[in-house]
Amino acid sequence: MPEAPALGMIVPRSAVVPNEALTMYPSGVRFLMEAVGLETMTPAGYESVMDRIVPAAQALAGRGAQAIALMGTSVSFYKGAAFNESLVCSIRGATGLPSTTMSTAVVKALRAVGAKRVAVATAYNEEVTGRLRGFLTESGFEVLAASGMGLERIGLAGKISPRELQEFVTGVFRTAPASDALLISCGGFRTLQLIAPLERECGVPVISSMPHALWAGVRLLGLTGAAPGFGTLLSKI
Repeated sequence: MPEAPALGMIVPRSAVVPNEALTMYPSGVRFLMEAVGLETMTPAGYESVMDRIVPAAQALAGRGAQAIALMGTSVSFYKGAAFNESLVCSIRGATGLPSTTMSTAVVKALRAVGAKRVAVATAYNEEVTGRLRGFLTESGFEVLAASGMGLERIGLAGKISPRELQEFVTGVFRTAPASDALLISCGGFRTLQLIAPLERECGVPVISSMPHALWAGVRLLGLTGAAPGFGTLLSKI
């Protein structure tokens, strides 16, 4: 039997395969990880790891990855849409492999559900949330609301309880009920099990960093990316 295709993931800190990946795709794809040692979700933190991204991509290619995804949404959007695209090009140029970033993935996912006006809930401080607003505006969306939890240290987002996260996200949406989609930004948030309940509560498609970056990454391997039961887009075959 041939080996399943491998998605190489450049991750901020922990090189453990995310639970979301194994839940969404328990078979048919392998996940390879390389961490760049990001400490904080701040511009200074992002700058400190920039020179580690391409070597991490090359290491993944050497280990047999057939596509590369740069995880960590804010590390790719914080300097705007052109910078994000330059990261994709640098990774692809260094490895010869299909490549994406988490920021590219959420834009593709928002477009796939027909979003034009979005409400945005983030883990970040005010400055980084503002930079995401600018990135989304550059990418063609109208941002009706954007609010963050003020988290900076890597790892804190994963400690937010599902109930607290759902209440925060729905609170952001209520400030902009005319939004036609809801974006939850931070790969550290544990959102997979919340997507469908949030869609029922808010009545719009929900896009979230980690699940939809995995969706975009496995699609680079020629797979559908479908993970039925986890919201509008992931349920599409």
